[in-house]
Amino acid sequence: MKKLSIIAVIAAMAVIASCGNGTPKADLKSDIDTFSYAMGMAQTQGLRDYLTHMGVDSAYMDEFIKGLNAGANAGDDKKKAAYYMGIQIGQQISQQMMKGINYELFGEDSTQTISLKNFMAGFVAGATEKQGLMTTEEAQQIARNKQAEIKKAQMEKTYGEWKKENEDYMAKIAKKEGLSKLENGVYYEVIEEGKGEIPADTSRVKVNYEGRLINDTVFDSSYKRNEPTTFRCNQVIPGWTNALTHMPVGSKWKVYIPQDQAYGEREAGQIKPFSALVFTIELLGIEK
Repeated sequence: MKKLSIIAVIAAMAVIASCGNGTPKADLKSDIDTFSYAMGMAQTQGLRDYLTHMGVDSAYMDEFIKGLNAGANAGDDKKKAAYYMGIQIGQQISQQMMKGINYELFGEDSTQTISLKNFMAGFVAGATEKQGLMTTEEAQQIARNKQAEIKKAQMEKTYGEWKKENEDYMAKIAKKEGLSKLENGVYYEVIEEGKGEIPADTSRVKVNYEGRLINDTVFDSSYKRNEPTTFRCNQVIPGWTNALTHMPVGSKWKVYIPQDQAYGEREAGQIKPFSALVFTIELLGIEK
């Protein structure tokens, strides 16, 4: 039996595979035709996974093909190109931006959402540079500030009891005898008094430390690792910087840090938002 050419086999398969959902029928009469078909198919590697990732339901592939053909056949029509780009970015807003912003603000609470109507009003005003209620630069600053305020309010709602418990703890510490006070509500107790130099905030220091929550949970310890830590004084939480820049080398202090001088409304491993922290800090030296 005479062997069929590769081109003829591909052509036969292409004709059989054609369907009525708007898919163009292959007509492979030359090497260029065959290359075109093969290249088109080759470019679909990973497409199904991408479409799933983008939220396209496989049950609606016919609709995807219709849109695909419309976009591909638009050619250099700038009006159509702008329309299709709008659809593409609109889908990104729906499937990615809105979900990402809502998660950043409200976490796993799916009952809360920002306003899509107002988001789109701002987006359109920014894109067209017409009738904006603020400049783009003002919008960026306002968005940052409002995000911080909304997120803090959400965290206070979720962790309100824990916040109060930590505030009550620091209020008791403030009345405890034998403690000294630094700026911003940081207190310390001297365990060992050093005689060495006091670091500047830019000094690189070597320390041993142990960190605890107010319920006595140890969340970090260089003693357990049997390895002192080295860093610049201004590279750590504000409460640490405050303490270190008052400690003579050779000192060992127990330091009580309020939540706003620690991680505030942020979560950090075992440290829940609004956690006051208690550290034993031993200043071993200043690196020159």
